[in-house]
Amino acid sequence: MSDNRQGELENWLRGLPKFESFEIVLASGDASFRRYFRITRASDGQSFIAMDAPPDKEDCHPFVDIAQAMRQMGLNTPKIFEQDLTQGFLLLSDFGDEQYQAHLNTESVERLYGDALDALFCLQTEWPKVATTIPDYDHPLLMREMKLFPEWFLGQHLQVQLSTQETEQLQSVFEALAQSALAQPQVWVHRDYHSRNLMLVEKNNPGVLDFQDAVVGAVTYDLVSLLRDCYIAWPIEQVEQWVKQYRQRLSDAGWSLGDDKRFLRDFDLMGVQRHLKAIGIFARLNHRDGKTGYLADIPRTLTYVQTVCEKYSELKFLNSLISEKVLPVFNQTNGQRL
Repeated sequence: MSDNRQGELENWLRGLPKFESFEIVLASGDASFRRYFRITRASDGQSFIAMDAPPDKEDCHPFVDIAQAMRQMGLNTPKIFEQDLTQGFLLLSDFGDEQYQAHLNTESVERLYGDALDALFCLQTEWPKVATTIPDYDHPLLMREMKLFPEWFLGQHLQVQLSTQETEQLQSVFEALAQSALAQPQVWVHRDYHSRNLMLVEKNNPGVLDFQDAVVGAVTYDLVSLLRDCYIAWPIEQVEQWVKQYRQRLSDAGWSLGDDKRFLRDFDLMGVQRHLKAIGIFARLNHRDGKTGYLADIPRTLTYVQTVCEKYSELKFLNSLISEKVLPVFNQTNGQRL
């Protein structure tokens, strides 16, 4: 990204009250074109986060609208102090550097996930009270996301070509996954509710980031994002116990979700949809954007898919595709065996 953007950001900041002098350091980038800078104001030492979102590539409006809506629901999203949507600059409250991922372990997980599940429950039960409208996680979007898997992971990364019949069979699997998602109760979906977007903070934990792509979709989507995180894995039995406990919590609140077996099936199938998308995105980030670090997360994510595929007959073709065509090439390419 051009350094001109940072210069423009600094000029914008200097035009704000009390920002005549400050220190600026890069805080983080992400999988998009956004960058985040930590701004320390010289007058009082207060720290802020400045978002740089090039307007020709990113639209800040959803971030602003959804941040405010989620704060109304009770979630701890960044407070927006200043904004210039034309230039693509925002000045935000600073949640610090302590991602959930760095603090999750067997001793802390129940407490940290307890907070995260409380926030998720708030999101899923309070969203009807806000006036903000967001897009539906509709059939075209669900299908478009899953097609990233054959396009970028199979085709670009592994150079695996599918026959016409295999393509049709894979499309049928995608259709089954999409229909399962659409049949579930529909709620506000953060869409990236995982350990790198949840910040450990002292008050109203967690701090919630990267919510600007929120949609109205399946009730299990954010749950599977959190509990079958692409960046950290937990024992299957423990995950399923968390899922059952959360289903019971929703049921106690009056939701009609079926029994544990039905809810776990919805959770499993939603996870396959999400993880196929994620694998495709990880490959695309490498081949299109030159961001190689995400390749290390593919084995964990692919293992999630394979494990679930072994449980359900409607995923039989996907299971055989992974076992017979994907893993032999993937293991050879990565010098490891899943």
